Amino acid sequence: MFYYLLYPLADQNIFFNIFKYITVRSFGALFTGLFLYGILGRLQILIMQRWQVTQVIRDDGPKSHLVKTGTPTMGGILILLCVLVSTLLWMNFEILFVWLALLIFISYAGIGFWDDYRKLRYGSSRGLQGRYKLILQFFFAAGAATLLYHFSTVESRLAFPFFKSVQPDLGWVYIPFALLVVVGASNAVNLTDGLDGLASGPLVTSYMTYAVLAYLGGHVKIAAYLQIPHIVGVGELTVFCAAVVGALIGFLWFNTYPAEIFMGDVGSLPLGGALGLVALMTKNEILLVIVGGIFVLEAVSVITQVISFKLTGKRLFRMAPIHHHFELKGWEEPKVIVRFWIISFILALLALSTLKLR
Repeated sequence: MFYYLLYPLADQNIFFNIFKYITVRSFGALFTGLFLYGILGRLQILIMQRWQVTQVIRDDGPKSHLVKTGTPTMGGILILLCVLVSTLLWMNFEILFVWLALLIFISYAGIGFWDDYRKLRYGSSRGLQGRYKLILQFFFAAGAATLLYHFSTVESRLAFPFFKSVQPDLGWVYIPFALLVVVGASNAVNLTDGLDGLASGPLVTSYMTYAVLAYLGGHVKIAAYLQIPHIVGVGELTVFCAAVVGALIGFLWFNTYPAEIFMGDVGSLPLGGALGLVALMTKNEILLVIVGGIFVLEAVSVITQVISFKLTGKRLFRMAPIHHHFELKGWEEPKVIVRFWIISFILALLALSTLKLR
């Protein structure tokens, strides 16, 4: 909105010329999201407490988590609001990529809201049945992937870190591949959201990393210098990523240990799904394995645990996802959280270092 309201004033005052720059609008989106959650976060906690929108703790989880019973949840609702307002205020409305990111963000938030609502209504940690959740996730991801494949400048080629000449063209297979990336990322983040701030920290580093990648990929000269795919308009995703980072930092103020509010599925599902879609749109799908390494680790720990138990009757970990394994080994919750944050930060640096190693 500011792009259309203020940038045209550059004809009268050169100062307003700054609103055409993605960097300026991205920082504007970041601080807008941070400011909004900062001033509304406490109000949301009070409202959720009054309405008894509180966390239902899994009965099969660590016993130490029972003290979290009664903590307000569904903080993702305010994250969604902050991201929407910030992005719409600072984005260029003509770029399809940002609209697709918002489409996934809103639709997956709807799925998460339904899941959280059922948990609250029936007083159970189960929520929406897994198969229905997956069907809805694949449905909305299919819509976004189809639009991306047919109506954008994104090619169906894959770019591999370290191997600049390896760019296989998936053709129509790109659409089902995109579905797996979006749905997989969404559920991986959802699995990670099990401790206070555990998902929020790595999400901040992941979105910051993709904000950089989006900006570089959208700049024709920088992309040519780094020999990375240049995609017209993808730089505008920097604004969206920055808005998410701002909202998440604001949320983390209240979500850090001991958490005053949890994000719920209404937050974790859209944040993960949008991250997967941003990876696709910036042509850094494979790099998501490194950037989101914490989320991959959490998802793989659950998958291998299930397979091992079904095939051998034995568990690889004391409890899955793997953050519970470390808790049961005697690590204090803050130690697990901060160490996972450190790993996420290192992985983000590693991912960015691949730009010069391709």
